[in-house]
Amino acid sequence: MKLSAAALLALCAPSLAFGLVGNDWSFKTAPADGLNDITFPFNMAKAPTTSGFYFAQQFNFHNVTDVGYTGLQPRPNANGKNVVHAAFSSFQAGTTTRHKNCYQGADGGPGVSCAIEVPGNYRHTYNIEVKNIGGTTWRGTMTDTVKNKSIVIGEWTLPAGAGKLVNGQVGFVEYYIWNGQPSHTCDSLPKTEAIFYNPTSKTKGASGGAVTKVYEYGDCIGKAGYKLKKVSNGYDIKVGF
Repeated sequence: MKLSAAALLALCAPSLAFGLVGNDWSFKTAPADGLNDITFPFNMAKAPTTSGFYFAQQFNFHNVTDVGYTGLQPRPNANGKNVVHAAFSSFQAGTTTRHKNCYQGADGGPGVSCAIEVPGNYRHTYNIEVKNIGGTTWRGTMTDTVKNKSIVIGEWTLPAGAGKLVNGQVGFVEYYIWNGQPSHTCDSLPKTEAIFYNPTSKTKGASGGAVTKVYEYGDCIGKAGYKLKKVSNGYDIKVGF
């Protein structure tokens, strides 16, 4: 049975019980054995500087079953500056790491979680590159595209036999505060906004990366203040009140 993107998201990422908006992404052309790298750009210029939301893109690999994802989370300002939290995670059992920004486990299950929290500027677009650096080891790197300054989020190694990145997956906007609450009302969702730009890749033969579809999912469809606007090379997503 072929699953819809929303159903695939729910199965692949069980932590996203309170996801709000999903998106499909893919490349028009890509090598059959997969991609060596993908860059996912995000912009949080209109996101409030409070914790609670996760703007992420998900990805998976040939020859292993479970996914990874990467993205940005707003945080309260510190010392008069925006704070950018970037995450890079694998949910694949058998993933290992020795990187200082990472630890074993992902949302209470197997895998590896990596994160950084640094001063930034929400008006700037941030690229997160997922790149193979040898064998089955992958690195997540965040780049401020205005300052052209990069910082490694983390590195982890998939089990032996894991292949390259699969062409196409899904992403999401999640309000993770609700994950720890016994109940919630849709009209209590705080307002936020982010732009998900089209993915790119330096892999030979990969072209035409795009966010191809954006949609609501979860238990607040039609009740979460969802608004969508097509922008150059991506989509501006709004939710909340």
